[in-house]
Amino acid sequence: MHLLKKEKNYSYIEAGEGTPIIVLHGLMGGLSNFDSVTKYFSTKGYKVIIPELPIYEMSLLKTNVKSFAKYLHDFIAFKELDQVILLGNSLGGHIGLYHTKLYPEKIKALVITGSSGLYESAMGGGYTKRSDYEVIKKKSQDVFYDPKVATKEIVDEVYATVNDRNKLIKTLAIAKSAIRHNMAKDLPKMTTPTCIIWGKNDTVTPPEVAEEFNNLLPDADLFWIDKCGHAAMMEHPEEFNNILEGWLNARNF
Repeated sequence: MHLLKKEKNYSYIEAGEGTPIIVLHGLMGGLSNFDSVTKYFSTKGYKVIIPELPIYEMSLLKTNVKSFAKYLHDFIAFKELDQVILLGNSLGGHIGLYHTKLYPEKIKALVITGSSGLYESAMGGGYTKRSDYEVIKKKSQDVFYDPKVATKEIVDEVYATVNDRNKLIKTLAIAKSAIRHNMAKDLPKMTTPTCIIWGKNDTVTPPEVAEEFNNLLPDADLFWIDKCGHAAMMEHPEEFNNILEGWLNARNF
């Protein structure tokens, strides 16, 4: 377990020394989703930093992709980092993409997995039966190819989130914002080297989304992980790390 550091108005995990990799978590994803990434890359010449995104702390007006991209910009400035690699899953990928559109000069490379930004399969929808634990359990399991990855701890966290009225309102606001901040027109202008790692069985952001990212981004490489859903770094951590390390080495990052 890595300890959460709290400085100024930021909370984050930091491990290792070297080229900074900033990890951006998704909407329902805790920092622990990236344990294997943190452990692996912090011993390979990278400083892995995972900030806690203020998903439920911003005012409703600021609960959107652009505000989180700005928050990330301020965090990078606060940490005095330059030439950063951004790694984002789901909403985190979208924030990474949007941030790179706004501040390309700071970003050395981008890694996206199950990222929103082109297509959302009702990310904030289907919570009408949110008080029904079994329904939430099924929804949580559907995120993965192997339902066993959705541990009781994960299901409990999602259940608590969607049954907290304030968090639910913010979740729906973010889902709307993700649709509003569609990046199809921006991607062809974004020349940052991008590694796309995608689960072949992702039902939240299906495989054709990865293909579209790959087609629209000028400098992207697409890698598939079989028998894998929306959170590749959790479901197939070793394969995810191997693909990413291979790509970083091939690109001399």
